Amino acid sequence: MILTAGLGTRLRPLTDVRAKPAIPVAGEPMIRRIIGWLAAHDVADIVLNLHHRPETIAAVVGDGSDLSGRVRYSWEQPEVLGAAGGPRLALPIIGADTFFVINGDTLTDVDVNALSESHLAAGSLVTLALVPNRDPQRYGGVRLDDRRVVGFAARGAAAEGSYHFIGAQVVHSSVFSSLSAGQSAQSIGGVYDALIADEPGAVGGFVCDAAFWDVGTVSDYWSTSWSFVHAQGGADVTCGRGARIDPTARVSRSILWDDVEVSRNCVLDECVLTDGVSVPAGTKYRRTILLRAPDDTIRTAPLSI
Repeated sequence: MILTAGLGTRLRPLTDVRAKPAIPVAGEPMIRRIIGWLAAHDVADIVLNLHHRPETIAAVVGDGSDLSGRVRYSWEQPEVLGAAGGPRLALPIIGADTFFVINGDTLTDVDVNALSESHLAAGSLVTLALVPNRDPQRYGGVRLDDRRVVGFAARGAAAEGSYHFIGAQVVHSSVFSSLSAGQSAQSIGGVYDALIADEPGAVGGFVCDAAFWDVGTVSDYWSTSWSFVHAQGGADVTCGRGARIDPTARVSRSILWDDVEVSRNCVLDECVLTDGVSVPAGTKYRRTILLRAPDDTIRTAPLSI
């Protein structure tokens, strides 16, 4: 299961246009990157939970067949159910005793096969993929005793020397089955904390050196996007489907989503142009987010990077 139902409030105004997992990173929606990564590890039967802007996720994923996957959807309405409540609602669709739960709003390259092997060897009910927490002032931490998770620490001094959960885990369905279908519940900070107290050793950690890319804020999105652009060979502009730039326009270090049109003699520097934006001739913007307003004019927001 990939968790894709979140509101993405810290990424606004970009998440006013698309659900966070559908936002393009170096021209490819995050959720497509995640599904492609899983399929490459022979994880092809996938469930996505939907709540905020669900049509934007379904539009870029469909049934997943072009990514060598089989994708089905679990609808969370009228409320988003959280990182434990979402999987509980989806259990009948998932139809497996043990399955991966993957965050749909971050990116990692963790070896999910090695994660699965570690989980089976330890006999835990939950196994979290972890890396050393190198930024405890920003990220809360996971406390380990050998390979057993013994608790969770809030970000700050309490997270010093802890591990950082990078959004990939293996879970047994019994962890969620005690919840009522449709009940809102969190995993870390909720169900997992109770499980650790009741069954020491039931939650384990798989420590690895996997990469992790955050897309929590607009600044994170900007830096992650260019990290992927450079890894793919580098470019000064990244474009989505149907983007058109007039030859007389000057566009530098900018991110263009789908169906964007940049007219003649425009100057754009370090900008994000979201779906359907049409930039009038001669317009100049720098470090600006451009969004299509309901009347087809441009709404802007500052881009803080």
